[in-house]
Amino acid sequence: MTADDDTAAHLPAPGRRDILEAAATAFTRNGYAATTIDDIAREMGATKGRVYHYYRAKADVFLDIVTAGMQELIDGIEPIAGNGGLDPATRLWRMAHHHAGLMMTRNSFQRVAMRAVEMRRLGEAPAQQQALETVIAMRDRYEQIFADVIDEGREAGEFREVDSRLATKPLLGALNWISLWYDPQRGDYNTCQRLADEYADFIVGGLRRSPR
Repeated sequence: MTADDDTAAHLPAPGRRDILEAAATAFTRNGYAATTIDDIAREMGATKGRVYHYYRAKADVFLDIVTAGMQELIDGIEPIAGNGGLDPATRLWRMAHHHAGLMMTRNSFQRVAMRAVEMRRLGEAPAQQQALETVIAMRDRYEQIFADVIDEGREAGEFREVDSRLATKPLLGALNWISLWYDPQRGDYNTCQRLADEYADFIVGGLRRSPR
């Protein structure tokens, strides 16, 4: 199985994927609270019956977007983090670059995935709570992947003596914020590459050991 095949295996089925793409756009435009199932269906050019065929509630759609968004991030950085042929600083740079790129090229999807504060407003249905616990576990796993590479860099003398788990907070905070301010309608491929380069340089540069 190729990396692309493995990523595809984690993605929602095509019927659900179409709904999630439409819902991500609607949630980004209107906010979670103001978006209705009718809005999602309208965004697809379909009836709400098509949405209800796959989902019982709006909260379930939201949680599926968050889960799929997190999986997309994990699938992208795991191969980079595990590439023992690269030094830790290079791996961290490429991980940050990939994350920054997704915040721009998958803007609506990742913007919704980053809106964890709105997850607290979801219902108390057991299935939703189970999905929420899954999302939290995925986020912890994602942070740990970054922390492990930072630890490797610290042990190799590339990075300063830092608390790796603590260091992931401002690192990912800066990257995630891109999804909130970046306007995909005004950017292009070259803009995305330049911004991702600058963010990756900034992150790795901030962790490097200062020359004595």
